[in-house]
Amino acid sequence: MAAVSERRGQDQRQSRRDAVLAAVEDVVYLGIAVLLLLAAGVLLVVAGDELLEVFDGLGSDPIVAALDTLLLLFIVVELLSAVRITIAKRVLVAEPFLLVGIIASIKEIVVLSVKAAEDIGQGPTFRDQLWQISVLGVVVLLLGLTAWLLRVKEREPEEGEESRPRAGR
Repeated sequence: MAAVSERRGQDQRQSRRDAVLAAVEDVVYLGIAVLLLLAAGVLLVVAGDELLEVFDGLGSDPIVAALDTLLLLFIVVELLSAVRITIAKRVLVAEPFLLVGIIASIKEIVVLSVKAAEDIGQGPTFRDQLWQISVLGVVVLLLGLTAWLLRVKEREPEEGEESRPRAGR
């Protein structure tokens, strides 16, 4: 009987520790979310300012800079989504981070493409930029494949769970 009482006491202490750690974890995630929201607001203002520079002179530089900033904004928003899902479901989900990797790679491809267009015919510099673009393209494909495989895996029934007959069959 004493052993059962001692076990209950240990379970209650463990439960309290888990609750405190969960609360601290939520505070940290909320802090991260607030910082990401602030960063998103700043990036939105910066992108708007960069787009207004288009009217100062015709050229692709302000548009590329705004696109670069907007893609960074997408990354911040995806990270914010990952934090939101983590807080709501108490689970770290991989898909938003894969999307961040895809967006970041595409962002670099865009920037490198503009630089490569300016460096056409400059030998090793141009060749290096093409290699970087190629490698980033492969990274995008691999991250996309991984995201697709995760979605396919999520749709499969759990191991040991019997498949249920579909209605109407």
